[in-house]
Amino acid sequence: QVQLVESGGGLVQAGGSLRLSCGASGRTISSYAMGWFRQAPGKEREFVAAITWNGGSTYGADSVKGRFTISRDNAKNTIYLQMNSLKPEDTAVYYCAAKSIPYTLIIPTESRKYDYWGQGTQVTVSS
Repeated sequence: QVQLVESGGGLVQAGGSLRLSCGASGRTISSYAMGWFRQAPGKEREFVAAITWNGGSTYGADSVKGRFTISRDNAKNTIYLQMNSLKPEDTAVYYCAAKSIPYTLIIPTESRKYDYWGQGTQVTVSS
């Protein structure tokens, strides 16, 4: 089993930045593709960004391209989401997720294709 814990959320003004972290325990995630999703009140969970196991490829939703960057440090068993130029519409609970097929180069964007999830961290962007 993999336990994922997100941190780094908070309240920020529009135009500001936050860096989310997702630490893993129980098992190394170094061979897993990882993703970030978010869910705003009254809305479905949506894909934000994902990264292959070795960090060689990343993919982001159109809504965050050019503003958000996903990265990972396998030595620390941690992934990150650097969020710049934040907008009020980025307000949501942000979740990290792991796909437990080792060494796959496929980056899923559907939440159902991920096997482990964190509890989420709240990001609120004020206008």
